[in-house]
Amino acid sequence: MANPSASDDYFRFFGLNQQFKIDLPALDQAYLAIQKEVHPDRHARGSDVDQRLAMQMATLANTAFQTLKNPIQRGLYLCKLHGVDANLETNTAMPAAFLMKQMEWRESLDEQAEDLPALESLMTEVERSKEDALTEIAQAIDGAKNYERAAELLRGLLFIDKFAIELDDTIAALI
Repeated sequence: MANPSASDDYFRFFGLNQQFKIDLPALDQAYLAIQKEVHPDRHARGSDVDQRLAMQMATLANTAFQTLKNPIQRGLYLCKLHGVDANLETNTAMPAAFLMKQMEWRESLDEQAEDLPALESLMTEVERSKEDALTEIAQAIDGAKNYERAAELLRGLLFIDKFAIELDDTIAALI
């Protein structure tokens, strides 16, 4: 059965290196292998303890997989593992240039809500900004081991991601 002692580190649980840039196919493979091993149906005839442990391991595998698959959640998790809390609920301070860009995007969305080509162009810009943020986060975590900086970048990425979803919804409504 999967190693419950590795449950304090999702990366170790899946046999992956503790880093931001991970091999997603390897994560998928490790997840499927663990799920196959701990699936409750495989332990239906086992003792109550075996069944409970299998259920706990399946739940842990699901939680760990969802955390590591999502780059924002993975980054926040890595920060947490290294003693840095992003304080998402209380720390909303962002650099002025970042806030200005957010305001520009919001104004563009409001002013061009019916202009599909303009919205698609805005989406390209937002996606590029998201990719740039992901690159910076990878450098902060994997390169510099600067988890405070990574947490700051992740807070910004959450804003970008939220805006991208709103923009995507607006585009979808026009199509």
